[in-house]
Amino acid sequence: MPTAPLLTLNDGHKIPAVGFGTYPMKDQEVETAVQAALLTGYRLIDTAASYENETGVGNALQNSEIERSNIFLTTKLRGADQGYDAALAGLDASLQRLNVDYVDLYIIHWPLPKLDKYIESWKAMIVAQKDGKIRSIGVSNFKPHHLDRLIQETGVVPVVNQIEIHADFPQTDMCAFNAQHNILTEAWSPLGKDLMDNPTIKALAEKHNRNPAQIMLRWETQLNIIPIPKSSNPDRMRANLEIFDFTLDEDDLAAIAKLDTNNRIGGDPDTYEEF
Repeated sequence: MPTAPLLTLNDGHKIPAVGFGTYPMKDQEVETAVQAALLTGYRLIDTAASYENETGVGNALQNSEIERSNIFLTTKLRGADQGYDAALAGLDASLQRLNVDYVDLYIIHWPLPKLDKYIESWKAMIVAQKDGKIRSIGVSNFKPHHLDRLIQETGVVPVVNQIEIHADFPQTDMCAFNAQHNILTEAWSPLGKDLMDNPTIKALAEKHNRNPAQIMLRWETQLNIIPIPKSSNPDRMRANLEIFDFTLDEDDLAAIAKLDTNNRIGGDPDTYEEF
């Protein structure tokens, strides 16, 4: 069974170097997929309140023979639940839907600067962490100015920043900022859009006798980025984990670097609203 190595977060906890994404699957589909993912070897499962599939994820965990302590479970605070009291209530609702006593990582899903409640939400998460409901706390889709303010006003640095990253949108400067602050970068949409047929990626896949997805996921892990690919196909699930027995060389990495077209698929964190 393939497994992902562990990386150390800035609070001392360990996180698998590859995760299993669950968006946009709903409860019934996600329950089957997460069960298959756990059997395949995944130990990092990523969900969110806004995905509306936490119940299915929780069912999969409850029905798995794998000990809860061996599973790194992530969920996220939705925009409608931002604010101090609302964040605590939102966390409790997620724990109830997931049917667990704690999550390994709780993330503010978007900064939502127009709402301007991410600081008080973060303060609530710090309290919930001390109460044992959360092991680690992080953010998603935060830019440097959001992170600077968060750290300056609370003194608590997120363990991860989960952002959109793929070969044509590598966010090199953002990743460097995260690294400078000892924040691990996680990648959502790590395979991008229409990159499977990119000539550079296909050539590297042929060179290493791998598939295009494996090339892109290996590229991210070599940059110390944790990709969160999603698949409901067990064969692809397994292939997405089997990426640690080969290495992209400097020429390979340079070729992928040339694919950067600043091609954002999702929303801009400065303007995106999610409720």
